[in-house]
Amino acid sequence: MRKKESDITSSVTDPDDVKPELDDAWFEEADAFQGRKLVRRGRPKSDSPKQPVTIRLDRDLVEWFKQSGDGWQTRINNALRRVAGI
Repeated sequence: MRKKESDITSSVTDPDDVKPELDDAWFEEADAFQGRKLVRRGRPKSDSPKQPVTIRLDRDLVEWFKQSGDGWQTRINNALRRVAGI
């Protein structure tokens, strides 16, 4: 028995298989490749990465550094470097 052409076409076409609209938002989220290599986004790796540590400090000391705003951990790091003479 032969199927009608309309039956064949409807069974092959998937309504969920919709092509994305190629707008600016799509390109912002797309992965970039150079040849076969994925180009990583974001900040390049540091030549001297920081090492995460756990240290217990007095509460009032931490609050004193935090009260001056963002970057308090960097200020603690700088204070320790000055005291150590590094």
